[in-house]
Amino acid sequence: MSAIPSSVLQFLQQPYQLTQEQVDFYDTNRYIKLKHVFNEETLQFFNTVIAEQVAKMNTVNTALEERSTYGKAFLQLFNLWRENEVIKELVFSKRLAKIATDLMQTNGVRLYHDQALFKEAGGGITPWHADQYYWPLETDKTITAWMPLQATPLELGPLEFSAGSHQIVEGRELEIGDESEIAIERKLKVTDFKHVIEPFDAGEISFHSGWAFHRAGANTTNMMRKVMTIIYMDKDMKLKKPENKNQENDWNTWCPGAVPGQIINSPINPVLFATT
Repeated sequence: MSAIPSSVLQFLQQPYQLTQEQVDFYDTNRYIKLKHVFNEETLQFFNTVIAEQVAKMNTVNTALEERSTYGKAFLQLFNLWRENEVIKELVFSKRLAKIATDLMQTNGVRLYHDQALFKEAGGGITPWHADQYYWPLETDKTITAWMPLQATPLELGPLEFSAGSHQIVEGRELEIGDESEIAIERKLKVTDFKHVIEPFDAGEISFHSGWAFHRAGANTTNMMRKVMTIIYMDKDMKLKKPENKNQENDWNTWCPGAVPGQIINSPINPVLFATT
């Protein structure tokens, strides 16, 4: 396993200062893209480490053309922090957790889980969806850091957002797939919410809330689109009674032992940053 350079460790502890304008933008749109969150050394280091871990954990060997729309969208590996102590340093970094805390305007954040989303060369679209459909969480104080491990032009399939779409209830009941792509696209076309499709610079990452609708385009290149994500929740988040089979599965998988109506304080949901 690669030893993490002290300079990278130090960088991950340095605060990223948000402006009030950025906090207000997130509060209105429930997504934001932030430049220079990673420096070149940190980005290149974790590009290598995470790619190696994904290759080790991946069990998918079905040809792209034989997979479902969801299967074509990306290789999806979960909780890399539990498998790799170096990646744990990234997932537990105060630099990222403080950004999540500041954007949500909470007193701190707790880890829900992490996941790598690697869109293969020729990989298909990621359909429109809202993440929180899957989560048995009592409030909307949730946020995902979406971290490309390389510069991500449109051809690689960067994340796209419908700004302010957390206000829409219709479509929240849909799991990700062909139906969600069609139904949510249809709904968004008759709203005034801006569809944001932009490349990501190296070191730029985005944050979006659990009910913000988002998607990603296909990867039309011959390279892998490497992305790491961390899902945070309010440190005082309580478990709600699951409303669908996916939330039931998430309860058992990502919040083991948590009790509906009580704060989710399981061993794999640690507090990563607190203001008090």
